[in-house]
Amino acid sequence: MCTVKAIELKGVSFTYEGNGDQVLKNVDFAVEYGEVALLSGLSGEGKSTLLSIVSGIIPNIVSGKIAGEVLIDGKSTSGQKLSQTCRKVGVVLQNADSQIIHKIVEDEIAFGCENFAIPANRIGAQIDRVCTLMGLDKTAKTRTLSGGQKQRLITASTLATGQKILILDEPLANLDTVSAEELMNTLRALASAGYAVLVVEHRLDMVLPFVDSVWNIRAGVVSKVENKQEYLLSQTVTIRDNSLNHEKGKVLFNVNHIAFSVRKKEILKDVSFEIYSGERLLLLGENGTGKTTLLRLLARLFKPTKGEIAQSINPKFGKRYRGRKWFKSVGVVYQNPNYQLFMPTVEKEIAFNAQSKEYAEEMISLFDLEHLRKRHPQSLSEGQKRRVSIAAVCAGNPKVLLLDEPTVGQDYQGLCDLIKILDELHDKSGNTMITVTHDMRCAEALCDRAVLIEDGVVKEQGGKDLAHRYFFHE
Repeated sequence: MCTVKAIELKGVSFTYEGNGDQVLKNVDFAVEYGEVALLSGLSGEGKSTLLSIVSGIIPNIVSGKIAGEVLIDGKSTSGQKLSQTCRKVGVVLQNADSQIIHKIVEDEIAFGCENFAIPANRIGAQIDRVCTLMGLDKTAKTRTLSGGQKQRLITASTLATGQKILILDEPLANLDTVSAEELMNTLRALASAGYAVLVVEHRLDMVLPFVDSVWNIRAGVVSKVENKQEYLLSQTVTIRDNSLNHEKGKVLFNVNHIAFSVRKKEILKDVSFEIYSGERLLLLGENGTGKTTLLRLLARLFKPTKGEIAQSINPKFGKRYRGRKWFKSVGVVYQNPNYQLFMPTVEKEIAFNAQSKEYAEEMISLFDLEHLRKRHPQSLSEGQKRRVSIAAVCAGNPKVLLLDEPTVGQDYQGLCDLIKILDELHDKSGNTMITVTHDMRCAEALCDRAVLIEDGVVKEQGGKDLAHRYFFHE
């Protein structure tokens, strides 16, 4: 193993400009070449700040007061330009869409290689190598990729440019269990080949078996974890399904032989099933099987290529109506919260579509957002953005709640709090809740009934047992 450390922080403290509170406090932290390291901790404790310092975003783009010494590949970053740090450190952000520029997978990967002045005769080979490694079709259109596939694309783009220090911010957030294991095995193999890999991740159960070292951050203080299993148990909070048992209601949606294609790409082939009023339905399936597409079809954001979705929410809505009253009845929480946060403050975001001012205040309290009330939604962490986006949709008290990866960015405590809130709202309103998630920590707690999508059709329907078998391969 190389004696020079890939990443080393010595006594680093940091305070953002205009904020008197220290976010990082006398941090000693290191990642070696040849290892996969995990940085874990509750949301808002300083993980993103530490990553920004290592990647050079702080102080080159984000200003503040920094003390201590930051070493990348054994050399101090003091006075370095961002471009110099980027030559050594590749970053895969939590929000894949913010990193994708081009329309075609091949062009997206080539873009970074060209910026690094990699010879043209080598770029093609690099693209083929990383596409094979990450399971990507280099001719695919980036806008047609699922959230998990987009995450694999930006990882591939980083690998293609050849940096030996890789930082991944919640890389498993939108990945199914098979894809998550494949990615972690890939990162493990890269470490064995001499890379240094730093992962920030809340899904500890998925990532801990693959990492060499674990660091915990709390209130800006970083400490090394010696016992991984004890740490997992200490961070795991049992999620109990306390939701009331609503009787199966009338058929709310009748999905009848639905198909959906984008040009020549067939996403859904022939999907048929029923959704009942008041149930909590879980949509299962690997990345790219069309779960998000199905949610959008139910929301009438997309129109099916073939087939029909009949609804009994309100006969006045008709077959294609999707006006304001429809979206008052059908609330959609997107996979990427940045797509639906547009107001200048959190309180205005939640009040925008609320059924009343009093109910908006109730949501602010219920989702524990009081301390963020005056913040701009886009200034929040990804986990906080997720809570605000769900609170804003729930403030409209919709009859149908469509949730696409609702637990992304949530630490264990935040996850349990969120599940409890969703169950409380479900019990109180009797809404119909339809969820897509790859998060095995909470799938069963969000499920009365499950539908498994595979190869563009419904492969199986069942209860919580189906969700359990799917995630634990039983």
